[in-house]
Amino acid sequence: MSDRLMLLDSASLYFRAFYGVPDSVKDPEGRPVNAVRGFLDMIAKLVTIYEPTHLVACWDDDWRPQWRVDLIPTYKTHRVAEVVASGPDVEVVPDPLEQQIPAIRESLRVLGIPIVGAAEHEADDVIGTLATRAAMPVDVVTGDRDLIQLVDDSRGVRVIYTGRGMSNLEVLTDEAVTAKYAVRPDQYADFATMRGDASDGLPGVAGVGDKTAATLLAAHGDLDGILAAADRGEGMTAGVRTKLAAAADYLAVAPRVVRVVRDLDIPDIDARIRAADADEVERLTSERGLGSSPSRAAAALGARA
Repeated sequence: MSDRLMLLDSASLYFRAFYGVPDSVKDPEGRPVNAVRGFLDMIAKLVTIYEPTHLVACWDDDWRPQWRVDLIPTYKTHRVAEVVASGPDVEVVPDPLEQQIPAIRESLRVLGIPIVGAAEHEADDVIGTLATRAAMPVDVVTGDRDLIQLVDDSRGVRVIYTGRGMSNLEVLTDEAVTAKYAVRPDQYADFATMRGDASDGLPGVAGVGDKTAATLLAAHGDLDGILAAADRGEGMTAGVRTKLAAAADYLAVAPRVVRVVRDLDIPDIDARIRAADADEVERLTSERGLGSSPSRAAAALGARA
């Protein structure tokens, strides 16, 4: 059995579970458990299909780091429920989901899946760091397109993209990324910087969409090459040069916001999958009213232990 590390973008998955599983799924006391059960069912499916030997649940210790906001003040602004002066801002999370997060964390603990976060950084940065330093092939499971920048066939790093739902998982390799976006994975961060992303509050370069961004990267390699060519007045129309010039302040800082951090100081983690304690799984199931979801996840993990 060849070693393979799976990194879960936890918030991406439990939000998807919350909206994908009916909120009529409740525990015996009438509390919602749809996100917990959906998340555990996702784990069971992912482990069964992709057969990792190591598994980590990566966590947003700070979903909107101040250092990113300092660079681009609009970063995730529309998701802020409350600004907190002494810590991470409070994200807009539906109350029925917020209530389930402790149960999600407890479920991961019972299943022996380590939860890893980093102060002042997002789960994306944790994933970027663990994927970069891994000594084995890596599957990154996410619905966040930003993590496409980590795809690297030479190191065996793939993205299992959940954006089309758990029934339509996409395995993104170098070839798949280029076919889908007309850029290489190592160009994806610059592509996303120019295109922008309304869901993250990134304005992009006005008038430069996917096609223009991909064409510029094909011609000039990366954002620095594009800006150098624009300064020389070469390789693009006057209209595109004008658009890039108008976005100069944004382009000076956006790459640092969009690129995931790959060198966080994260202690070594024992992420090898092990069989869960059956009594603990039974206790969790009973106390939380989780039906068969914990046992399915435990069975999938036990088969890989």
